Amino acid sequence: MSAIVTLKKGEGRTIKAGGAFIYDNEIASIMGSFENGDIVIIKDFDGYPMGKGFINTNSRITVRMLTRNEDQEIDEEFFAKRLQAAWDYRKKTVDTSSCRIVFGEADFLPGIVIDKFSDVLVVESLSLGMDRVKTLLINRLKTILKNDGIIIKGVYERSDAKVRLNEGMERYKGFIGDEFDTNVEIVENGVRYMVDVKDGQKTGFFLDQKYNRLAIQRLCKGAKVLDCFTHTGSFALNAGIAGAASVLGVDASQLAVDQAIKNAELNNLSDTVSFKCADVFDLLPELEKQGEKFDVVILDPPAFTKSRNSIKNAIKGYREINLRAMKLVKEGGFLATCSCSHFMDYELFTKTIGQAAANVRKRLRQVEFRTQAPDHPILWAADESYYLKFYIFQVVSEH
Repeated sequence: MSAIVTLKKGEGRTIKAGGAFIYDNEIASIMGSFENGDIVIIKDFDGYPMGKGFINTNSRITVRMLTRNEDQEIDEEFFAKRLQAAWDYRKKTVDTSSCRIVFGEADFLPGIVIDKFSDVLVVESLSLGMDRVKTLLINRLKTILKNDGIIIKGVYERSDAKVRLNEGMERYKGFIGDEFDTNVEIVENGVRYMVDVKDGQKTGFFLDQKYNRLAIQRLCKGAKVLDCFTHTGSFALNAGIAGAASVLGVDASQLAVDQAIKNAELNNLSDTVSFKCADVFDLLPELEKQGEKFDVVILDPPAFTKSRNSIKNAIKGYREINLRAMKLVKEGGFLATCSCSHFMDYELFTKTIGQAAANVRKRLRQVEFRTQAPDHPILWAADESYYLKFYIFQVVSEH
């Protein structure tokens, strides 16, 4: 018999709106015995059934919802159906050669991410409940993919994010099953990359920008391009393959730059695409002093804020790099700029870019606004699933 979690009167706003989380301060009582990671029944203050979810009293997010149906059996078949639905959705919406197959709450599997890089799976488990069933999930997913003729040669776990500590779990990385070469070659938008699933950032490669990278290709033919926070060179290489005259990619990590240089070689782009290890905040004023101008400037910074508390500093950071970048764009050239911080929401990001433009007396003509690729679906009411904002502007002087 499952333990029963009863909400306080007037609480549970997130799950009532369609989200997946119940926070510790929303709970009136927990009746019955349970271990953290178990499945519990959730009831509203008046006994109304809300569904079932994983419990973990170590975490501020005490319950992660799995189903709205109190009578639903949470068994192997339940997870198999969720995984099949996630894969079917990807087949319809994205290039599945490399893609995110499971995106946590947005696929109704809260607290786990599974990425596919060619014939390798990378798993990031972020909640205790999912951690306990991850082997089952991986085995079922392998079977689902095999039914479509895709043989997975290896699985690597990248559960080394800090947020695991909030769940009372240790950070961990390593092979699940047989060992394999953790440098995996993938092809995206016609560009080849070596993805380091063991030591690369997050799960090794940022799949969420796939179609945003494609969107800049048409602007880059014959162009002089600057790609800031290039990581392993993805925007820079998309510019190069589109026929840019010259591309400079910049990142503060030497490891990332070394990887980017190898990726340029892999695509026979070493003559036009070069990389530099430098702090973007220092380099942009330097380039301005030298009188440099670019046809296209791309800004793909890491999240400047991972909490509401540091939002003010983040705004300053986004304003600073955007105004510096605008000064480096030739008259009538283009700026691609984005934020991957969930806390820097659409309104705030848009306002900050507007302030940057006003500060340097530039006018922006919006070419397009985009979000993350469809394999990172935005589930309405689950706010944490919407994090990437991506603009392309033409930058002109005040007329």
